[in-house]
Order: sequence, then C-alpha cells, then structure tokens
Amino acid sequence: QVQLVESGGGLVQAGGSLRLSCAASGRTFNDYAMGWFRQAPGKEREFVAAINWSGSSTYYRDSVKGRFTISRDNAKNTVYLQMNSLKSEDTAVYYCAAGRRGYFSGGGDYPGEYGYWGQGTQVTVSS
Repeated sequence: QVQLVESGGGLVQAGGSLRLSCAASGRTFNDYAMGWFRQAPGKEREFVAAINWSGSSTYYRDSVKGRFTISRDNAKNTVYLQMNSLKSEDTAVYYCAAGRRGYFSGGGDYPGEYGYWGQGTQVTVSS
C-alpha cells in the first residue's frame, strides 16, 4: 500500500505561482514513477505532469510546458509540482499518483499506469 498526501494548494492571482507537494509513505519511494493529474468542475480528470523513479525523465501536457516543473526528492519521499505563470484555466483539484512501476512505457499520461492516488488539493487562480 502507498499513501499519498498532497499539500500546497490555495488561491492565487493569475500570473502567480504555487508549489504543490505530495508526500508518500508505505513503500520504497524510488520504486515507482509519480504523476500529477487535475480535474476541473464538470470536466474529466486530465494528465498534468509525470516523472520517472530517478527524476531523469519528465513529461508534461502541452498547455503547461514551460510553466510547470515536476521534480522529486527521493530522500524525502516527496514529489513536487512548481506552477508558475498560473492562468484561470489551471483552476482544478490537483491529484498526485504513484505509478505501478518505476518508469512509464509512454508519457505517463494514462491513468491506468497508476496504482495509488492522493485525495487532492484545490488550486484556484483568480483572473
């Protein structure tokens, strides 16, 4: 079992920044890749970013490239999502997820590649 707890969400003005954190417990953290997804009201959950077990490979949805950065600290069992230049369309509940393996066969954007999910943290960007 893996437990995931997100933090760092909140209300920010457009153009601002937030850093989300996801603390993991219950299994050796560097055994698995990690990802961030988000879900806005009335919309499907969508992929945001992913990172392999070592941090050597990262993946992003097109709309966040150049603005968001995913990283991980295996010594702290934590994955981060640094979000800069936030836009109103980034408003959503953000979820972190632990992959079933240490790497992705594709770009980490398929929810089926993840075995564990956090409860989510709300990010609201005001325009």
